[in-house]
Amino acid sequence: MSNHVVYILYSEKLNRYYIGYTSNFDLRLEFHKNATPNKFTAKADDWALFFSLNCSNKTQALLIEKHIKNMKSKVYIGNLIKYPEISNKLLSEYNIN
Repeated sequence: MSNHVVYILYSEKLNRYYIGYTSNFDLRLEFHKNATPNKFTAKADDWALFFSLNCSNKTQALLIEKHIKNMKSKVYIGNLIKYPEISNKLLSEYNIN
């Protein structure tokens, strides 16, 4: 994965998604798996990577993360997997150089 990743984790136990950005996915995943009790991801121990998108820079990644969060839709999140062209459209729409 590149240095700038938008990711979505899924917990079957909670039937919930967690949307985030990181520049170090492996480290960030460990953080979620060992989250302190006051963190949202501490509510479940079965978080798994559902989706990831490599971005060209931090600004682009943060804008795409915000876009996905603003959709507030499990259907939209599912469609990110179902229709890869959505990812391409996001990368194009938020192409910041």
